[in-house]
Formats: sequence, structure tokens, C-alpha cells
Amino acid sequence: MTTLRDIMTSDLTTADPGATLKEVATLMLEQDIGNVLIMDGDHLSGIITDRDIVVRAVAYGHDVGSAASDYATGGVFTLEADTSVEDAAQEMARRQLRRLPVTENGRVVGIVSLGDLATRTSSGADEQALQGISQSIP
Repeated sequence: MTTLRDIMTSDLTTADPGATLKEVATLMLEQDIGNVLIMDGDHLSGIITDRDIVVRAVAYGHDVGSAASDYATGGVFTLEADTSVEDAAQEMARRQLRRLPVTENGRVVGIVSLGDLATRTSSGADEQALQGISQSIP
């Protein structure tokens, strides 16, 4: 059984809750990534994506000096590292998630994206997740 541990990216990019939109966007640019985890110590308090910055802040003319945590998605759903890829794909589809932080004993140890499902598995899990993500929310 392939688990999230087998396909996750463990090189995480994080920022503290006080980081600004500009600082987070700069991290994304420098590391060629589309999301940053907002960590309050060892606690995952949110995730912010490049799309969040554009749609929730820039589109409304908000200051890039604003706290990124104000625009991040809180209450982030996570799964344990030993979860099967198939179970994770089902959850990603059901919850319409493109990115899934991975935990071990409650501590964030990695992240799995829809792209990871597509490139690091051969089970069709990416298609399953994408199908769910592509459906409109009722």
C-alpha cells in the first residue's frame, strides 16, 4: 500500500502568523511554490496560496504589508502520514482540496498536492481527487 509518507514533499515552506503578504509572496517566488503553511510554533494555523493572495487581497486593493494569516485558510484539514494514497484522494475529492498537509502524531511533516498524486502514483488517485475537486460545491 502506498501511503502519504511515500509521496509527500517534506521540504516545507512555512511562515509565522505575523508574516506579511509580501513576505509570503516572496517566499513563493523564490521557492517556485504556490502555498505556504502558516505555523504558530509547531501548530498549523493556516495555509495561504498564491490564489488566496490574488483573490482575497490584491483584487480588493489591500496592502501587501497586511498579515498573510488574515488571508489564509484556517482550520486546515490534515491526514496522518500512514494514510493510504487512495483514502487521501477520496478525502481530497470530497473536501475539494488541492493541497493536503500531512501529519505524524499531530505534527506537520509534509504536504501532498494534486500534482504529487499525478506524478508520484500510478493508482489513478489523481483522477479521483481531480474529479471531486472539479465538481462545484452545492
